[in-house]
Amino acid sequence: MTERAQIDTTAGYEPSPLDWVRKQVETIVASGGAEGMTMRGVPVIMMTMRGARSGKVRKIPVMRVEYDGSYVAIASKGGSPEHPTWYFNLKAHPHITVQDGTRQIAMRAREIEGAERDTWWNRAVAIWPDYADYTQQTDRVIPVFVLEPDNS
Repeated sequence: MTERAQIDTTAGYEPSPLDWVRKQVETIVASGGAEGMTMRGVPVIMMTMRGARSGKVRKIPVMRVEYDGSYVAIASKGGSPEHPTWYFNLKAHPHITVQDGTRQIAMRAREIEGAERDTWWNRAVAIWPDYADYTQQTDRVIPVFVLEPDNS
């Protein structure tokens, strides 16, 4: 059985300790993705993954940057000096579920670098210009993950 098949999006779910994340996820889940799928007027997707240390189900909305059936997740944490917790979750458990509106899609997260990163980064900045500002607020290179359909 693959890890993807083992993810039950309700069993072992632990809500985010961040109030705004918890409330947005609750809205998305309660509406089946019909509501709560924007942040400051910009579309988002919701990633469902396993916690790197806890193994519990985690859900996090990120900006919706889609191209040719794949998405990108930018681990910016608003320009914070440290990676968001979900960065470590994706590294440990790359098989995730992406909710895009009412659709749920099995995806695999892969951290990218070089020209591929630059291409996706530019797509992301076009959707959410704040990403460019975040690079000025931190010394770390902000990680970029491409989320691709998981056909395994």
